[in-house]
Amino acid sequence: MSLVFKKEKYLSAGLNEESSVPALANMGNVQMLTESVLDEDDGLFVGYGYIPSIFPYRMQDLYSRKLGEKEYLTAVLENKYLRAEFLPDFGGRLWSLYDKEAGKELLYRNAAIRPCNLAVRNAWLAGGIEYNCGMVGHGPFTCSRMFTARTFLDDGTPVLRMYEFERVRRIVYQMDFFLPETSRVLYARMRIVNPLREVVPMYWWTNIALPEGKERRNVVDAKTAYSNRGFVVCKNPVPEFNGTDITYPTNNETAVDYFWKIPENKRKFTAYLDKDGYGFVQTSTSRLKGRKLFVWGQGPGGERWQEFLTADNLSGKYIEVQAGLANTQYECIPMPPKTAWEWLECYGALNTNPESVHGEWDGAITEVSDKLEELISEKSLEELLVKTHKMALTPADELICNGSGWGKLENMRRNAQGEDIICPHLDFGEITDEQYDWNTLLQTGSFDRTNSDDSAISWMLQPEWTELIEKSSDCHKKFIHLAAIAFAEERLEDSEDYCTKALSFGESSAVYFVMAQVQRLKENSMSAAEYALCAYKLCPEDISLAREMMRLQFYAEQYGTMISVYETAPNNIKNDGRITMYYCFALLRSGDIDKADTVLNDNGGICVDDIREGETGITDLYLEIEEKKAENSGLPFSRSEAKVPRKFDFRMFTKKD
Repeated sequence: MSLVFKKEKYLSAGLNEESSVPALANMGNVQMLTESVLDEDDGLFVGYGYIPSIFPYRMQDLYSRKLGEKEYLTAVLENKYLRAEFLPDFGGRLWSLYDKEAGKELLYRNAAIRPCNLAVRNAWLAGGIEYNCGMVGHGPFTCSRMFTARTFLDDGTPVLRMYEFERVRRIVYQMDFFLPETSRVLYARMRIVNPLREVVPMYWWTNIALPEGKERRNVVDAKTAYSNRGFVVCKNPVPEFNGTDITYPTNNETAVDYFWKIPENKRKFTAYLDKDGYGFVQTSTSRLKGRKLFVWGQGPGGERWQEFLTADNLSGKYIEVQAGLANTQYECIPMPPKTAWEWLECYGALNTNPESVHGEWDGAITEVSDKLEELISEKSLEELLVKTHKMALTPADELICNGSGWGKLENMRRNAQGEDIICPHLDFGEITDEQYDWNTLLQTGSFDRTNSDDSAISWMLQPEWTELIEKSSDCHKKFIHLAAIAFAEERLEDSEDYCTKALSFGESSAVYFVMAQVQRLKENSMSAAEYALCAYKLCPEDISLAREMMRLQFYAEQYGTMISVYETAPNNIKNDGRITMYYCFALLRSGDIDKADTVLNDNGGICVDDIREGETGITDLYLEIEEKKAENSGLPFSRSEAKVPRKFDFRMFTKKD
């Protein structure tokens, strides 16, 4: 058994810098668009804990799609049965789990690290196993480095530890992975700590990507599922629904979530098994009670999305099985004050009788349950969770790499204000340039006024820091921070007043940006567009400001302004796919259909690098152009029947013809 850290090269796109503007625009998670028609005795917390944005984090939305070899830190746990490869730079993602006995990869190991817009901070990767903590949607660290350390079990088994301080919930989560010499499963010991004196909405889902294939079945101990039908949470029977056996992922025509309703007294597991009865299995101690199947479906949009998430000219076909704290991903659950939640997961290969697992449903459940009990018993898993509790609270032997400086800053604040520090057994390193302003405020009571660069500002949303800001000397930074905080807390009038005070110290792209957001929520579309344009004019090469300016101009129907600004913009702005899409819409809405058609299809067609999951803007643009062309030619046109080129078709819920 071993734990090795090394640098490895991967085919990867560049993540690039973070957005220059505060993350105050609506996120639009698919899960947040969901209503519930469940019974009152289902006891779900649907809608609880939703957040309007990921502020105070910055968005990670400036990545490119250009692939090349890039080097990343890799952590490898290995014994004679399994080899597990982790990427600390991407939220501690388990990128590969290789079954050495069978000579097979158990997970969907993506051919490329290619960020796309599916997470709360935008950037997200397909493939492997990711760990999402805090709020609905893929977590804020899915494309960020975790603190990474080495420690050991009492018997000398090496442990890979990764952890971080999460700023929205103000909690700490810790993941300890180990692979004992004789174990046929990889263990993942998880721990979430709420150090606050208040209840916190909490969310956790372990998302496991597995290769899609016909005759592969997802077996769980459930007879009912919660599913999302037209953005409504409802219940359906398992395994058959509307004449289809939904436990075979390829039977599902379009993108869909199934949250398996596992009875409280049943073992929590999910298995994904091929025609020979071989495949991946995940199980856990009882706290992790939710299980889910996600499929992209067999429609054109789902297939296009999977291609978009991997290397060029590959299909990227995969499904996800998942495990969470709640029954569904449409909810957080209340975590009491001063509480730690712990559980143990494990992953490995399972060999079963194919006739049983591909036969009637009760027999499949029994077969998997029996074989899983032989692989790792439920009792032994619960006992191991207790046995490793001391290890989880013991400082690591060696810190391999740092995460962010926010946990260190929080402990500095707590120490200065006479509070207990968070998780004293964890080393949160040192603060970095991101925390410079906040350390200055903590130490001196005021901000440093020598650096007024808005793009260098980091943001804060925490009552203790808001109080320090309010007590500080008047300056631009004080009022722009108070304006952003007020906006995040939905105090629009206060935010507008603070923006006005900030502008008394001089023009500022950040202040204009926040003012634009205030006017947007006040439904003053023209005013929002004007402020966004003011922000952009101060920094005409800033892609973040340009995207928001074009978006708000579009909503205000200021097509002439959009065309004029785009055509005189620097090349980096013109080369951005989202900005070009807005420009193309402006041409179309202004009546220049031919030019819009040319721009849409030039150089292989517009590619919106950061197109959002569920977003169909580029599809709608194509259909609107074709509709106008048909109208001008006196020809009939039906959007529902029109053939959309594959490169433009991101409709997740459209069936294959």
